[in-house]
Amino acid sequence: MLIEKLHSIYFVGIGGIGMSALARYLHAQGLQVAGYDRTCTDLTRALEKEGIAIHYTDEPALLPRYIDLVVYTPAVPKNHQELQQLRSTGVPIVKRAELLGLISRSKHTLAVAGTHGKTTTSTLLAWLLAQAEMQPTAFLGGIALNWNSNYVAGKGPWVVVEADEFDRSFLHLHPNMAAIMSIDADHLDIYGDERQMWESGFLAFAKLVPSDGNLFVPERLRAVFAERQQTTKLITFGLNEGDYRAEKIRVEAGYFVFDFRLPSGELLEAMRLFLAGQHNVENAVAALAMALEAGMPLETAKEGLASFKGIKRRFERIVESEDVVYIDDYAHHPTELQAAIQAARMLYPDRKLTGIFQPHLYTRTRDFQRGFAKALDALDEAVLLEIYPAREEPLEGISSESIRQHMQNKQVPVLKKSEVPDYLRRHRPELLMTLGAGDIDTLVKPIAKLLTHRP
Repeated sequence: MLIEKLHSIYFVGIGGIGMSALARYLHAQGLQVAGYDRTCTDLTRALEKEGIAIHYTDEPALLPRYIDLVVYTPAVPKNHQELQQLRSTGVPIVKRAELLGLISRSKHTLAVAGTHGKTTTSTLLAWLLAQAEMQPTAFLGGIALNWNSNYVAGKGPWVVVEADEFDRSFLHLHPNMAAIMSIDADHLDIYGDERQMWESGFLAFAKLVPSDGNLFVPERLRAVFAERQQTTKLITFGLNEGDYRAEKIRVEAGYFVFDFRLPSGELLEAMRLFLAGQHNVENAVAALAMALEAGMPLETAKEGLASFKGIKRRFERIVESEDVVYIDDYAHHPTELQAAIQAARMLYPDRKLTGIFQPHLYTRTRDFQRGFAKALDALDEAVLLEIYPAREEPLEGISSESIRQHMQNKQVPVLKKSEVPDYLRRHRPELLMTLGAGDIDTLVKPIAKLLTHRP
């Protein structure tokens, strides 16, 4: 299939972060783009302002008259009426990942994978290349605050993509260089067990990198990939270890600061990163390594890193005053929760830390309830919201109460979203985090208003 020969494309689930980036790209190419989504959001409203027609009712009568290609996300239920109607017409239908794969085939592709860190690393990588005037195109898994978008239009040869392991989507890509940031058990509803996630997921993805390409992995995973990658050049990164490494990590004036060591032994001192946490320092090292190997001049690195504002909902500092600090984070896996909470502790060691966590998916809650409990016990005060189901039906015996039962802190309330403002009025937090990948983000603006106007 040649994208150049298409005229009209329809997206089922256009409001998804990955889907909307593709819609923006094709719209920018001059194609007729339209779509459906279940919910009107800030992102879908932005797409509409850009000239993309969107409706919010699953009604086949609302479909455009002419459609050359349909793109859908696996999150759309199988009984979706519009998708069923489109299947009956014989129009070509592809998953989002297949379309991204087609685009990556025609570009020099830098792909970033990993159960954690891929959005931050890919976004920072795109920003570094842009600061070096390399004009990358980028499809990102979050809203980059420097661009206020999840899509970056560029005229250069490089395209930066977030390589998503869900549904083995990243196996459709054609990377010239790839990074694997981390591998923790997740999406076991897709893979079955952790071993299969390694074998048919990340190790299979690594094999997509050609013999003249580079594969970047954490130093702690060097042995595993060195055994499997016989021809691809393996480059490692890490904290105080690896070919590219961060040394002397410290916190200074709200920034994480580190010295950056290159494989040559050359040292760039006092690199400043606004993103918080040692995990984000490692993400930054990986992004710097990929950018340098792709041709970024070394003199661009320090200023490019310091000017990076971050990503919406990735340790995003919403309110920061003498009285209260409020941080919103997308963390939805025990490892991510642990990292976000630890980062907040390092930045604000003297403040009492309250966290409000919304579990995402019944299957993930079932698989990681003990891990969630352990991570949340690191808070001074924890609040649980009801599970956000997304594409799933409820599982018997699985709820937010399942997490609370494993926590050492037994005084944890389980609240509805509507009950959160009243809870915060009564408890007056010093340092607050909202955590989760569901619709907890709809609370961000009301909470910010409440905290900045409280007596």
